[in-house]
Parts: sequence; structure tokens; C-alpha cells
Amino acid sequence: MFLYLISYTIPLNSSAFHPVLVVSSLASSSSNLAKRIQEFDDSFTFPWKIENRVLFPDHVLLLVSSLKKDGLIKKSAKELECVYCGKNVLESRSNWSSGERYRGIMVKQNVLSVDEYDEFRSIVRCPLPSVNYSTVVNLGRSGKNGVLEEDTGLSMNNQTVHSWENLVYAASLDGDTAVVFVKGLNLRSDRESNPRQFSCHFGLGSWETDGRFMLRTKALKAAQEVVRCSLPRSVQANPAKARGIRVTVGMIPYGRSRIQERALVPSVAKISGFKSEEKKKKKSEGKYELCVCTMVWNQASALREWIMYHAWLGVERWFIYDNNSDDGIEEVIRELDLEDYNVTRHVWPWIKTQEAGFSHCVLRAKDECNWVSFMDVDEFFYFPYSTPRHKRFRKLGYAGQNSLSTLVANVSSSSRSIAEIRTSCHSFGPSGLNSPPSKGVTVGYTCRLQSPERHKSILRPDALDTSLLNVVHHFHLRKGFKYLNLHQSTAVINHYKYQVWEVFRAKFYRRVATYVADWQQNQNEGSRDRAPGLGTDAIEPPDWPIKFCEVWDTGLRDFVLTNLVDVSTGLLPWERPSSLAI
Repeated sequence: MFLYLISYTIPLNSSAFHPVLVVSSLASSSSNLAKRIQEFDDSFTFPWKIENRVLFPDHVLLLVSSLKKDGLIKKSAKELECVYCGKNVLESRSNWSSGERYRGIMVKQNVLSVDEYDEFRSIVRCPLPSVNYSTVVNLGRSGKNGVLEEDTGLSMNNQTVHSWENLVYAASLDGDTAVVFVKGLNLRSDRESNPRQFSCHFGLGSWETDGRFMLRTKALKAAQEVVRCSLPRSVQANPAKARGIRVTVGMIPYGRSRIQERALVPSVAKISGFKSEEKKKKKSEGKYELCVCTMVWNQASALREWIMYHAWLGVERWFIYDNNSDDGIEEVIRELDLEDYNVTRHVWPWIKTQEAGFSHCVLRAKDECNWVSFMDVDEFFYFPYSTPRHKRFRKLGYAGQNSLSTLVANVSSSSRSIAEIRTSCHSFGPSGLNSPPSKGVTVGYTCRLQSPERHKSILRPDALDTSLLNVVHHFHLRKGFKYLNLHQSTAVINHYKYQVWEVFRAKFYRRVATYVADWQQNQNEGSRDRAPGLGTDAIEPPDWPIKFCEVWDTGLRDFVLTNLVDVSTGLLPWERPSSLAI
């Protein structure tokens, strides 16, 4: 017992001694859980603590912990303000003894947004500071003069602001391993890397202040932004004890050969699991046959049509990774979930990490789903034999309600070695329109390019390679498994990629994929990820409404109008007020 207790303050390097780490959701903050409010006029209390700050190109992200996970910080969002101090006074701040010293050297701005993040923390997004003000952003309450700070015995001892370009940003349990997500490793796309150049480090304290890591393990796999780590032996027997432990990745600096010389990547990650998610409607027996995972930024207006249409085809469960949306998407998802569409929003604040986000979603979905489709909200499955002119094929079961889930179930029963179903994508253009179609994209856009572009995949999560390596369109499979290419006469995906200009121009702001250049950057301008001939400026070409139109294709429009219109109202499901939607 004596050795067990002192192990928290005196690291024991003996390989023969492995103390059991008992970690709650608070233990990972250790002695830094204390908070202090610098008071000027009014006395008030914040029940939160700023754990970390991350500097993004367009905002500062604060990771905020709470003594109690009760959603209070989100409810108090309107009362919060971001507080900025002048750069030239920050260093002398520890000498201040009076609230009067604060006056005149601080500015405040409204927070951009507040969200629940994981089982331990919430996030607060703040605007970038003005010139001559520090990115060490704090929080204050509107109408008050208090400032929430970290308390480690000295005022503002922790002034760290992490750069987004080099950061361990998330970590999840997966069996007896931890999957760690890292920005800045600069590993090659679609390739596995040698895991021996990395190591995994676990600790209880705050390494921003004391740099302590109690335990080190091997990296088992490394690919793109994902490193799979073995758990410390002290928690392998009960991996749940690892939840809440801080983790980072060590790497051999360039030019050094000694394995012992490791540079630790700055980290804000705590190991989390998926057991404590918000309560969802669970399958009474077994898993859902078909689920969907997507990552979105400001796609609230597109969600209802996309989810309602694919639910009719048999999708039972939805994982929406929200990449910093500010268009009311949370309310849309809440309404869809109340209408029994089984949708969950997952806050994913890490920009340009779509591949890593999909790997994270696989870990989340594999205990619930037999198959998971990875697709965007402007992509719609379509069965060519589903239109009125193919009525004779309907009797054979080629199309109809639940036809997509039936298809994947038939693949499962026909061959256990098939673990990926690939479907070709047809890219549609504006189809002569100048404003968004009132009945939705499936009815409004009817002209496309002749040849298909790429494919999207439906996968079996249990058959993926442990590296979780993917290039958005498909994952790498374990040995012994193979993929199936669906013939275009069986199924295709209508990709409404080039919509009317007011919708399309949003793509110039930011792309979510890691290895795809943003369109305002002068890179890979001839790539199929770009709009051919458009360049880098968000300037509408005069012929935009008629571009990308080589073949008129009304198949999906005919299918939707034949099968999904309510005969009593003449409305499609997504046209109805949400309270009346089916």
C-alpha cells in the first residue's frame, strides 16, 4: 500500500512494478482541478476550469472541465464572454494584488459557441484576439468583472496555447488498446508507417505544468493521423480504468537514431470510451443492419431530405460528426431524433480531419452496426430498376422500401469474405437552376456528367485493418476480406456536387478532408476534388447554371415523386413541418 501511494508522486522505473491506476473523470486533472476567480466588484463562482487552449486559423478553442457533467456550461453560454489581456502586461500579471489593476488592459467579446464535447469536458469557441492582445483567452461572465483562470498556486502559471498544426487531439479505447489521433506527424496519405518511430505516453498530471508521464508503451500501428497504442500493463486487465487518462505520442526527432530520445507531441487528449453516450434507441436484438456516418460543416438545410430519403431505403442509425457548424444544425438533428430517425450529433471540433473522424466513427459504430456507409449529405443512393418503366423488376425485389438494407443483408448472407460494397458516383450540375430547388436536390437537379467519378463504400467495421487507414472513399481491409463493386445497373450514387452557386460557393471556405487542398489554395487545380476550370476564387462563372451538364437523368426524381409523395397533401416528407413529418 505504501508503494502504491508514493507511486503517484515518485515515478517507479522498475519494469517489475506496475501500480494499478484508478482514474475517474476527475483524476486526470490531478491537483489542477482547483479554480480561482479574480474578483473586482461582484462575487460569483464558475463551476468550471479551463484545461487547454488550441489556436485555430479562425478561432481559439477552450477545453473546459467541470466538477459535474450536467450541461450547465451550455445553458450558461449567453452569460459567457471571452476575455483577452494585452501581450505586454501578461508576464507581470502574477504580481497584481487588486482587481483595479485589471481595468483598461482587458477586452471582452461574445463567445462564438459552446458545446458539450466528451464525457469529461465541454468546449468554448472564442474569436481570434485583436492585435496586441494575447491568445491566452480566459472566460468571464457578461456584466461581471471576474475572470476564470487555472489555479496551480501561481496566477496564470499555465499560459500555454497549443498550435493546431502539432497536437494530439483525441484518443479512444478499442479493446485493450488506445487509438490516438495526432496532427502534425506528416505521414503519407493512404500508407501505413513504421510504428517503431513512435511511442505512447500516459500520465495523470498536467504535462503543461509538470511534464510528468508515468507510463510508456509501444505504438502498434501508425497511419496518417492515427497511432494505435498498447495500454499500460497496469490497466490491460480492466481497460475501462484507462478512461480519463491523458495520453500523448513520442517520436524520434529528425536526425536522431537513439530510441530513447523522443520528442513528445503537445496533447489535449484524454482517453474516452463510448459507453456513456447519450441514451439512444437500441436494437432489441442484435445490431442494426445498416448505419451511416458523415462529417458536416453548415449542412443543416440538407439533412432532412438526406436522412428521410435514406431511412426509407433502410438506414437505421445515423452518426453526424459536426465540424464546427453554426447554422442551427443541432436543432435540426434534435427534431429528427424526436421523429424517431435515431440520429446522434457528435461534436468534432478538429478541422481538416475527415479521415481521422471516420476512423473515430468506426470505433463508435462497430458495437451497434453490422454495416456502415460513409458518405456525404449531398450523395444519394439510387436503384435504376426503381422507376415506373422498370415495374417488372420490382417484383424481383430490385428496389423498394428498405432496398438498401436488404442489399447489404443479401451480401452478408452470400459471402462472409465480402466486407466492403463499392458504389459508383455520378456528379450532377446546377441543371439550369439559379436558386435552390424547393422540393429538394433529388427532384431539382437532373443533369449530370456522363462518366462516374470515384466511388463510396459501405463497410463491415469488424473486418477493417487495425490501422483504420482510409482515404474517405474506402478503408483498408484485413487480410482474408475483399470488396464488391456494384454494377451501375444495380445501384449508383447521385452526387449533387455542383449545386446552384449560392450553395456551391461555401466549398471555398474550407474542405474537411485532410489530404485535399482547400479551393482557395493554388494546389492540384486539375484534381477531381476541385471544380474543373474554376480556379481559386469564389467568383461565379457566367455559365454556371449550365455547367457540368452532359446527360439528362431524371431517374431518381421519378422514383421520389412516385414513391415518397404523401397522396393526401402532395408533399414530400422533408417538405412538411417537422412536427408533422413521418
